[in-house]
Amino acid sequence: MATIEHTFMRLGKSDFRRKFHLSLKDKAYITEKGLDTIREHAVDFIRTRLAPANIPNDGKQTPMKGHPVFVAQHACACCCRDCLFKWYKVPKERELTDEEQRRIVNLLMSWIEKEM
Repeated sequence: MATIEHTFMRLGKSDFRRKFHLSLKDKAYITEKGLDTIREHAVDFIRTRLAPANIPNDGKQTPMKGHPVFVAQHACACCCRDCLFKWYKVPKERELTDEEQRRIVNLLMSWIEKEM
């Protein structure tokens, strides 16, 4: 797997991925809750919405806004299994490993920290 910096360079070439940024409301929420809590939310969202082998609403499970982690998922192409396959070659229709989930969360948190 590529480094986070290399991944950000690749994502930066995508007009769609580049358009995502944290809103003032998102930043205030992060400041209020703290990065540890936001990480816990990311772990939970990835475990429940992205990691299962079969996701009935795949492609629609991640809202475009409403939580900083959702914005980060779209910015980092970790919003659905199709994007994970397209950008990172993570096979569909199998559960994500603990290591894959950890790497995704680390990528999302790095993006959030950059945005702050």
